[in-house]
Amino acid sequence: MQIRAGYELVYQFPKPTPMILALNIHHSRAADLLRPDLLQTDPLVPLTAYRDKFGNWCTRLVAPAGSIRLTADAIVQGLRLPEL
Repeated sequence: MQIRAGYELVYQFPKPTPMILALNIHHSRAADLLRPDLLQTDPLVPLTAYRDKFGNWCTRLVAPAGSIRLTADAIVQGLRLPEL
């Protein structure tokens, strides 16, 4: 079974605003990603990815004044357990 996971988030900021995002699929499922959950921004802004002390992938960015749209679209191979 394949699971599609993603999001579209739109924010409005009055001035440039630092953001730390924890939106990625957990690293323990990285081998199950058939299509990675790559964060995309509109407008394009520099992204810095890192792992926090719990092993979560995080992304830091500075959102510009105005609107910013954050999106990702992934496909995950689901666990192959029998349905009850």
